[in-house]
Amino acid sequence: MKTDSFSLRHIGPRKEQRKEMLDAIGVNSVNELIDQTIPKNIRLHSPLKLEAPLSEQEYLEHIYYLASKNKVFKSFIGMGYHPSNLPAVIQRNILENPGWYTAYTPYQAEIAQGRLEALLNYQTMVTDLTGMELANASLLDESTAAAEAMALLYAVRPKSKVKSGIVKFFVSDDVLPQTLSVLKTRAIPIGIKLIIGPAKEFDFSSDFFGALVQYPGKSGFIMNLKSFISESNHNEIKVAVAADILALVSLEAPGKLGADVVVGTTQRFGIPMGYGGPHAAYFATKEVYKRYIPGRIIGVTKDMDGNRAMRMALQTREQHIKRDRATSNICTAQVLLAVMAGMYAVYHGPEGLKYIARKVHNHTTLLAEALETLELKLVHQNFFDTIQILVSDTTKIKIIAEQKEVNFHYPNETTVSISINETTTLSDLNTILSIFCKAQNKTKTSIKSINTQNKIPDSSKRVSSFLSNVIFNSHHSETELMRYIKRLERKDLALNFSMISLGSCTMKLNAAAEMLPLSWPNWCNIHPFAPLNQVEGFRTVLKELENQLTEITGFAGTSLQPNSGAQGEFAGLMVIRAYHESRGDQHRKICIIPSSAHGTNPASAVMAGMKVVVTKSSENGNIDVDDLREKATLHKDNLAALMVTYPSTHGVYESAIKEITQIIHDNGGQVYMDGANMNAQVGLTNPGNIGADVCHLNLHKTFAIPHGGGGPGVGPICVAKQLTPFLPGNPLIKTGGENAIHSISGAPFGSALACLISYGYIKMLGDTGLTQSTEIAILNANYIKERLEGHYDTLYSGEQGRAAHEMIIDCRDFKSNGIEVVDIAKRLMDFGFHAPTVSFPVAGTMMIEPTESEGKAEMDRFCDAMIAIRKEIDSASKEDTNNPLKNAPHTLEMLTNDNWIFPYSRTKAAFPLDYIKNDKFWPSVRRVDDAYGDRNLICTCASIDTYEEA
Repeated sequence: MKTDSFSLRHIGPRKEQRKEMLDAIGVNSVNELIDQTIPKNIRLHSPLKLEAPLSEQEYLEHIYYLASKNKVFKSFIGMGYHPSNLPAVIQRNILENPGWYTAYTPYQAEIAQGRLEALLNYQTMVTDLTGMELANASLLDESTAAAEAMALLYAVRPKSKVKSGIVKFFVSDDVLPQTLSVLKTRAIPIGIKLIIGPAKEFDFSSDFFGALVQYPGKSGFIMNLKSFISESNHNEIKVAVAADILALVSLEAPGKLGADVVVGTTQRFGIPMGYGGPHAAYFATKEVYKRYIPGRIIGVTKDMDGNRAMRMALQTREQHIKRDRATSNICTAQVLLAVMAGMYAVYHGPEGLKYIARKVHNHTTLLAEALETLELKLVHQNFFDTIQILVSDTTKIKIIAEQKEVNFHYPNETTVSISINETTTLSDLNTILSIFCKAQNKTKTSIKSINTQNKIPDSSKRVSSFLSNVIFNSHHSETELMRYIKRLERKDLALNFSMISLGSCTMKLNAAAEMLPLSWPNWCNIHPFAPLNQVEGFRTVLKELENQLTEITGFAGTSLQPNSGAQGEFAGLMVIRAYHESRGDQHRKICIIPSSAHGTNPASAVMAGMKVVVTKSSENGNIDVDDLREKATLHKDNLAALMVTYPSTHGVYESAIKEITQIIHDNGGQVYMDGANMNAQVGLTNPGNIGADVCHLNLHKTFAIPHGGGGPGVGPICVAKQLTPFLPGNPLIKTGGENAIHSISGAPFGSALACLISYGYIKMLGDTGLTQSTEIAILNANYIKERLEGHYDTLYSGEQGRAAHEMIIDCRDFKSNGIEVVDIAKRLMDFGFHAPTVSFPVAGTMMIEPTESEGKAEMDRFCDAMIAIRKEIDSASKEDTNNPLKNAPHTLEMLTNDNWIFPYSRTKAAFPLDYIKNDKFWPSVRRVDDAYGDRNLICTCASIDTYEEA
């Protein structure tokens, strides 16, 4: 046993187990299986050109060395990113805890009550601080949230404005520059016209449908928000406010002043800067807009016994239902970071947050007064934490500051911007003061800790209360919070308990060695706009990761900027759009999408200003090539792109894929490949080889970033040579192509901190380990297919009867026994398993993807569970619904109740197979009532009494 081989630890089946699995499948070797599975005309003929794999020890030494090349200066840059104190109890028990970071999006609510409660806390925190009625469970970053706010306000325009063709949207020039860049990206393809200028000069013309202001502004100035909103409302202009979450502790809530949408980032609530992310953005609005809110919303409902339970609300908003009519393509959140930010509020409570906000403002005021004694002039006298100082020349200040390892922001040649934060000490203030003393040739002076005058205008001071719920006033000692976090964790099933075989989700191992560096200060405490000579470690990692992904995909260039798979889709289509426009083909706006595609595909196409044309699937689940050819030929003069997933969403390598991509190219289009199933390609084939022009990758699937309970995700795009000039840029840090499109996300490299995980994954597996991982993923899927043969029908297979890395079982015929696919999903919980993907891409089916990380023993337990459930299905009938499947899941409360009302035993209910007795997972609630929750929408920590039926 080669103990220093990472692939040995990452890949589940041992050598002798693989032989047993191959025998069960009926092949002699893994190579024979691959030959029967993947079409020969798309196979790679040479290994990946990657470095030899590192052991875990070698990798940790390597990443530690690179970390030392980052310089962690004191950061007062601000601009939407601030140093913050991550409480150690949250770092240790959530960020570094696989019970939290390996969970999936809480689709199966009964085994996700812990993080659902944590997200409900987060939503309550957001609604309280913003003064709004409804908040979602987080978005990707503040800039994206602002763009989503603009899109929402555009979608809800009054009929009169729609009829009049009103498309103007005002943006204050005090909005963050990265937000403005993302707004431009989103506005252009859907026809919104941005008008940028000072808020005080806005004329509130009826030609506008909405406006966005920053509160406080990037300059630190606190505008008269109440007056602006009042005047806007008078002219039927809806207002979105991008607000600093910590400032809202001291500033009146925008919702109380009449705002329609409030967005921002919760990064200041204990989340490391991480060179730009990941962070949880917030999005809050009025309840009247609930059907237009992007992302996820957690709501309260009840279970079968009438007990309080939580689940994801308003599921009809899902993209795979609305598809091209969806308001947004966002299908995920930043759950792990939202949970952390919510726990920060739980830990500190309202009084703790007030203390932090007062300290930040007091320090800012102390510094402002001290600088004025040096005869320096402030640009604004009203501020919360950011001041701007006029100087003769910023160059001298910058040189002295960097000598003292301090970073400021320099908006122009005569202005220095300083943002104070939670970590700032009196010593830091005196260091800042000494920099200006030296630059001004003044005698060094110092600041004493004294009370100062409040610089927040009286009209803007907060008077409304917040966080009055008991949850924010109960867990202020570390012991209390540690136990609360553990209590929630025990309610959730994550990868640290059992396999999560969600098809199209790739729930593989998130190795500890990959995760460890995320907590290291030299990685997590870097500002995304820090000078490039201070981030050599990050630059090395990110450049090498780009090169690795470019090699793996067979393309010419990569952008790491997109923060999710859906954002990667949008980015890829926008790059295609820019390519066509550069050739004078602005009219190319037809996007062909297979009927089996994930719902984010058509939603992304519409966001990119394209018109969706759906192509049929054949009976065997493949793209109907004749129908595709007919539609491509019909639209050849206006064809922009084809969006295709490979292997297909049905879990099959389509042999006609090269013919399909050639048809598109012959008719003037580009091919976008959805990278959701890249785990079945790495090292064996690649998007470039099959004829694609751009693909996005889900680093949170194929490349081992954990799902975090529903985020973070990273969705980089890799492109062919002709598309590289258009890779997305950033207004503050040079990145992207020579003709870069505007930003896709706020930070230049998106969620750069999370990229360390994928970098480590590739470095430790190397070319051979990556290829072997793909092979074993295919082996595992086909082994499960074989084991379930005769019990469940596999809906689609390849030409030689093989599955790719996932397979779909057909559960539709079970309706004759009164059993729905959801009943199987709930019953699996009693066996200790999270259900595979339910009813996607085909209603009434399950899509199973074990990944390469699962060993034979775990897969056998899962198959034993599925076979046992099949026997229960055979015994069920439509007439008798009092059976283990319909009553699943079974809770501890049910099993310990003296009154057992079911016609089967307690053992049958909770311990249907012997292995469960040794390690039982108990769902904390019975089956939840989704419909009740949607009829009685409660999305905050309200008392149970407020939603019980009369």
